[in-house]
Amino acid sequence: MELTISIVIPVYNGAKTIGHLTEKLVELLGNRKLQIVLVNDGSKDKSHEICRDMALKYASIITYINLSKNFGEHNAVMAGLNYVKGDYVVIMDDDFQNLPEEVSMLFDEAINKKYDILYTFYRKKEHDWFRNLGSYFNNWVANFMLDKPKDLYLSSFKCLSRFVVKEIIKYKGPFPYIDGLALRCTRNIGKIEVHHEKRKEGQSGYTLRKLINLWLNMFVNFSIIPLRLSSWLGILFSILGGILSILVVIEKVLKPHEAIGWPSLIIAIMIFSGVQLLILGLLGEYLGRLFLSDNQTPQFLVYEVFNDTDN
Repeated sequence: MELTISIVIPVYNGAKTIGHLTEKLVELLGNRKLQIVLVNDGSKDKSHEICRDMALKYASIITYINLSKNFGEHNAVMAGLNYVKGDYVVIMDDDFQNLPEEVSMLFDEAINKKYDILYTFYRKKEHDWFRNLGSYFNNWVANFMLDKPKDLYLSSFKCLSRFVVKEIIKYKGPFPYIDGLALRCTRNIGKIEVHHEKRKEGQSGYTLRKLINLWLNMFVNFSIIPLRLSSWLGILFSILGGILSILVVIEKVLKPHEAIGWPSLIIAIMIFSGVQLLILGLLGEYLGRLFLSDNQTPQFLVYEVFNDTDN
């Protein structure tokens, strides 16, 4: 029996590309049991109107979810995953940097080799240097924060099995990180090389603030390693402080008439105060996220849905 396949596309200010991308996907994959889920993440352009028109045109294929405001890419993807019906789900961007011609290749590779997660990787990324730097840093941190295989690149263009999707959507907190949720489900992971094209229209929606928020979602939500690092920092600086105290006593004994330097004292105070504030800030981040989760801060809010019969 042919498996149903779903494609989730978070849309943010993608009016110039999403219509053409949708048409292309239907043209390439329309002969399969296909579902396309478009999620408008509070776009400020005409993305809503275009997504709605696509949903009306391809009512049997497209499910369109219009969120009440901008929640962020991973929250929008979570919204889409709650509406998918496919046995396998591909997540892709709305900007044509992921080629629609390669979507079928992802499905076939994941289905034939029975992967739970299939990540893509690129020989060359066509993002600007700032976005690439943020991606590489995020990937490096994920190696030890998420126990990620070191040779695996966490691409936003990936394929998930129904099993992984069901586990991911069990998370109801306000700070989803799709890769962190997926990697804690399975180690049956594959990877496949694809092309990465230059952005055809507009610019990336990832600002420095959004990249930092994404990094914090991974850094704080899926590991207690930061707290353990704080403990080790405390031990390290306590030992360092003890050594410095002994050196001060020795210096005073050997040179009783020489005044102890004030600059070194001020530097020490600044270093220790900075470390204390850093640890307090980290604890505050954990507590703040617990408070927002307990306060039932919404992960996303759906304003309207087109062409969904099961939810």
